[in-house]
Order: sequence, then structure tokens, then C-alpha cells
Amino acid sequence: MPITSANQLELLQTAEAVAREKMIDPGLVVAAMEESLARAAKSRYGAEMDIRVSIDRKTGRATFTRVRTVVEEDAVENYHAQVTPQQAHDIVKAARPAVTVLGAPGARRFLLRAPREEEARRLDPAAQTALPAPGDEIVDEVPPVDMGRIAAQSAKQVILQKVREAERDRQYEQFKDRVGTIVNGIVRREEYGNLIVDVGAGEAVLKRNDKIGREAWRPGDRIRAYVKDVRREPRGPQIFLSRTAPEFMKELFKMEVPEIYEGTIEIKAVARDPGSRAKIAVVSYDNSIDPVGACVGMRGSRVQAVVNELQGEKIDIIPWNADTATFLVNALQPAEVTKVVFDEEAGKIEVVVPEEQLSLAIGRRGQNVRLASQLTGLDIDILTEEEESKRRQAEFDERTRLFMTTLDLDEFFAQLLVAEGFRSVEEVAYVDREELLAIEGVDEETAEELQARARDHIEAQAKAALDRARSLGVEESLIGFPGLTPAMIEALAKEGVKTLEDFATLADWELAGGWTEDAEGKRVKDEGILERFDLSLEEARDMVMSARVALGWVDPEEIAAGGLAEGDEEGAESGPATQAEA
Repeated sequence: MPITSANQLELLQTAEAVAREKMIDPGLVVAAMEESLARAAKSRYGAEMDIRVSIDRKTGRATFTRVRTVVEEDAVENYHAQVTPQQAHDIVKAARPAVTVLGAPGARRFLLRAPREEEARRLDPAAQTALPAPGDEIVDEVPPVDMGRIAAQSAKQVILQKVREAERDRQYEQFKDRVGTIVNGIVRREEYGNLIVDVGAGEAVLKRNDKIGREAWRPGDRIRAYVKDVRREPRGPQIFLSRTAPEFMKELFKMEVPEIYEGTIEIKAVARDPGSRAKIAVVSYDNSIDPVGACVGMRGSRVQAVVNELQGEKIDIIPWNADTATFLVNALQPAEVTKVVFDEEAGKIEVVVPEEQLSLAIGRRGQNVRLASQLTGLDIDILTEEEESKRRQAEFDERTRLFMTTLDLDEFFAQLLVAEGFRSVEEVAYVDREELLAIEGVDEETAEELQARARDHIEAQAKAALDRARSLGVEESLIGFPGLTPAMIEALAKEGVKTLEDFATLADWELAGGWTEDAEGKRVKDEGILERFDLSLEEARDMVMSARVALGWVDPEEIAAGGLAEGDEEGAESGPATQAEA
């Protein structure tokens, strides 16, 4: 099909029709046509040539040009698409005066044809004597090609591919900002338990684990879901929906409760057991508005609308409170709580309830306490009053024996220390002297003697730990490393870590512990060598990096500049090899 014999306006008409059908920019379709024509021309003139096609957006005229870039003589790699400055000078001189120069030096285009009237008025006369330099381009027009059957088919494939890419880009741009919102769609089909949902500008996926358990959907059903994620993938943008996400419930309440939409009431936390039960914590920034009552609505109309959308999922609406203990008591409703003990260091909380309230507080299959834990972000232990009393008595007796044994105290004095809140020998040894003097019956001499005994015990333990570590073969380089206590060094030695080089090859999680996946993809807990010493991942990472710096494996300036990733295991593995090679 000779391009010259075709109605040139048909190109533009076709582009507009395709763009209208696919709802994309007509310019993208025209650009795809230009690329397809250029590819067809290369098959005629040679793939090594830089052939470009430009379609006039007004007339539809297709112009075929060959472009040669001017490069330094020793930089020529493709003699069909690149020329040296001397060759460029010869080409331009031979073509004058039918040469048009456009652009600035270093990025000029030397058009080997007589300038059109409108171009001639813009030309700088001084530029007509200019000669090409590296970076400039020489452009000369070539005859249009006759598109045979194969070339036409190839051109069609290029256009279709570009149109598909434009569609994907449009879908991605349309949905990337809708993450975190609710969309309505129509169920099209089910594939391997996943629902394919038509959301207007494309198809979205509702995975099996993002569906509420007892829901059953058929093709043609209308569905409402939360846009959880939008990703670019080779096969096009993937839109992932969810009906189990806590955020879905949050957005539903925002749609049903005007005060939430306006910001007068805020949803502070949501916890769900999808399809069964949920808890939602709300707070009002207007003292005249009851947050719980506003979310429930007149005769429960507002909350019922959300319940109906979630297939009957029971929803507990509770008032949020800045006080953790009060908030937890609310979260455990309808159970009654007697006492709350909060351990800030461990991030755990103990809740004491009457014996008859235990099953209610725990809930069916632990549902109530699990949702309360998700809502507060704390690990919750529920005890009855009797269990709590027994446990505290056992702890009291254990600490009493500890002080009697280690500090050589009688039972009464040891019990006195425990009653005052002392839990370890270290606390006694290094606490401010005034705290000991505040205990009834303890004078200056007694406090001094008590701390001296505690420090002697700690030093004796440290010496014994170092002796055991040395007997296991630990080198002095590890013993003298800052941050490691004798007990830590002994624990490392028992795991075969006996030198500073051994220590430097460890990963942070090997020291502090962490979660990993086994061969079956299940999450398993790895116990860290120093985990029982309350070593955090960040502290472990800093210690390992310091060891690598001390050994010369790592440049401190690289760490300061952020050149090494956190927990860089490659550095740890390559360290000893580098030393050996050196």
C-alpha cells in the first residue's frame, strides 16, 4: 500500500477514532503511527539507518527523513547513522543553498532541502554559513515507502501495542490516586477463587483472602470494595481490591456518618475479624457531640447500613481515650475489668477480671481479646483475680529468694526490698542511694553495705562469665570490644563466636532475633544469641558495624554517607574474604 496514494487525512481520522474509542490522547496514536511507519521504512532502507517519520497534525502528510548525527571521528560506531565533522562539512557544502539550519550550536539540525516560506522568515542569515559540529544532526528527506503486506501487518502491531500501553498508562494514572477509597464495580467472572471486577476504566482483582468468608458473588452482581493497591506490571496496571481491610470499614463509616467526613469525629483505630465481629474506636472534637451515638445513628440506622454492607458483621463502637488503661477497659467491653497493669518496657498489659467475666473477656475462640489487642496495639494477658494473686505471690517469693541468696539477707529484709519494687540485683547496686534510704529501717551504713554486696556479686558473676568464656577459647579482641558484657561474651562463645572477626560476620537478626520464613513460606521466630539481654535490632546493627570498622572491612566515611545498607550482610560475608585476599 503506497503511503503516497492514500488519503493523507485518513491517518488523522483513524487516529481520532481509535483515541475516542480507547479514551486516550490522539497524539499518542499519531506517535504510534509515526513509529510504525518508521519501522516499515527501516525494513526498506536498512535497519542500521536512523529513519524517522513525522505526520503533520493538520494535513496528515507523512514526511520520511534520514538523520545522521555528527560525532567525533574516534566515536563513530554506526557509519549509516553517524558522520565525522569533516564528512558533515562536505555533505552540507554540497547541498547549499538548499540547507536550512535550525536550533542552537551543539544541537542544530541541518535540513538538506530548501526552506519553506514560513521557515525562511525565521532563519538567521549568519547561520547559513555555519558548519556542523559534534552534537548536530544532518536531516535529509527520503522517498516514502510502499508498505507491503508484511510491513503493513508490522505497522498494525506497533500501533496496537502503543495503544495498549497508552490504555494501561491511563488506567494507572486514573487509579493510582484512588488507593484508600471505595469503588463500585460489577463482578465479571471468578478465576481460581479470585473475583475479576469491572470498575469502569479497567478490571480489578478481589483476591480470595480479601473476600468476606461467607460471601457468594455471581457474574453481573454489583459490588463495593476498597482499593488496597495499584501496581504497574508488565501485563498492565493491577488494581487490587479488599473487603476485609479495616480501612474498608473506616471508609464506609465516613460515607454514612457526616461528622466523620467533616472531621468532627475521628476514627482512631479499627480491628476486624471479617464477617464475624469488629471493634472501632472513635473520638469527638466537639464536646456537644457523642461520638458513639453519632456513629450508631437514629435507631441504629447508620451502623446498620455498614453492617448490611459487611454481611451482618457485628460492630462494637467504643470511645477512644488517650489513657491506655482506660482505652483498654473500653476495648474489652462487654466484659468488666477489675485492674489493669501496664508494663511499658515490655509493651505488654495485664488485665485482671472476676472469675465469672473471664470467658466474656476472652470471647469465643479468643475473639474479644484478640480484637482489643489489635485495637490498642498491645499484647494483652487476661487473668482472673485468683490467678493474678497466685502469680504475684510466686514472683514475690522468687525475688525474695534471689535477694536472700545473692546478697546474704534474711527473709524479712529481702521481702522488704521486693515490697519496695526492687526486681534485680543490678537495681539494688546502681540505684540512687536516696531510694534505699527511703525504706523504713535502712540507714546510711546499711544502704552502703547493701550496694557493696550487690556490686561484689555482679563483679563475681562477670569474672566467672569471662573465665568460662576464655576456657571456651574466646580471644581478647572480642573480650575488649565495647558494648559486650561478660555474660554476652559467654553467650557468644557458647554459639562458636570467639573472635572479633566471627562477631563481625553476624547479621543483626542473628544477635537480636527476628522473624524469617522457612522453606514452606511460614513465618518462624529466630532466637537471637543476645536476645535475652534485651538487645534491639538497631543496637545489634551498630555493634556489628563498629566491629567491621575496627577490622578495617568498612570505611567509616561510607557509613556516614549512607553508602552501606542497614544490616549489610554482603559486607559481612565478603569481609573475611577481603582480608584473606589482602
